Amino acid sequence: MDVLRIIHVSVLESPPPSLEARIHGLLPDLSPAQVRVAHEVLRDPAAVASSTIGELAARCGTSLPSVTRFCLALGLSGYAELRLTLAAESGRTSTSWERGAGAEVGPDDSLSEVLRTLLRADARALEDTVAELDVAALGEAVRAISDARRIDLYAVSGSACVAEDLRLRLHRIGRGANCWSDVHNALTSAALLGVGDVAVGISHSGETIEVLEPLQRAGRQGARTIAITNYPRSPLARAADVVLLTAARDVTFRTGGLSGRHAQMLVLDALYIGVAQRDYTLSEQAFDATAEAVSSHRTRRTPG
Repeated sequence: MDVLRIIHVSVLESPPPSLEARIHGLLPDLSPAQVRVAHEVLRDPAAVASSTIGELAARCGTSLPSVTRFCLALGLSGYAELRLTLAAESGRTSTSWERGAGAEVGPDDSLSEVLRTLLRADARALEDTVAELDVAALGEAVRAISDARRIDLYAVSGSACVAEDLRLRLHRIGRGANCWSDVHNALTSAALLGVGDVAVGISHSGETIEVLEPLQRAGRQGARTIAITNYPRSPLARAADVVLLTAARDVTFRTGGLSGRHAQMLVLDALYIGVAQRDYTLSEQAFDATAEAVSSHRTRRTPG
């Protein structure tokens, strides 16, 4: 069976990332005054779309320049463009903003309600990640990994499970990679990288020192560096040559939880398949050979 043909996917044209996703990605780097503006926009986007800049500033207890700086941080030209963007998205994503707001679990929520909240958060994380991911940067990362002499993956905690999955997938198609979750081992490996090598740092927050330090060291050694993170202005993103953004939103008791990991897995899956596609025939041969090697360790289905 042609397994790689089964998993081969086409890249569909995605809608642009929602304003809500962009705001959540920037929240950790906004000033306190800008955070108040962000929360007001997230709380009632329709009201903001119909308000003047002075009315919004008054509701948030901040100044007109703070509102303007918030707009600029989003990549908008000013408050007028913020209002236009909110108005344009209101019809297309009216239920989307409501779903995004339902990411909190209350003390009296039933397990059925908890499940629905988790489903909304995870589905939204995948949708927003596809919309926000820079496909050109993804292609650059695919080429770097495909052509690399050595590949290092740095991640800890939950992200380490995702990194290990990528390591195993690359191994299946003949691309050896090292996955380091201990900072001493990661730094030791990074010190031996150089031009022609690739280092990938995976951190939801982008602030994990155990991931940041070896990625920075690998970069100083001349290796190509790739960051996979939820926050575009995080230290990890700033340290990397290529940044691949996820767009997961935290749920109560679940900071950087499975919705974040699902989004990371989506990005890494795209990386893996992209690498496999670049040398399709060899990847297919390696996949078939490794499948045959373990085939005797599967039980056979019996009819009836």
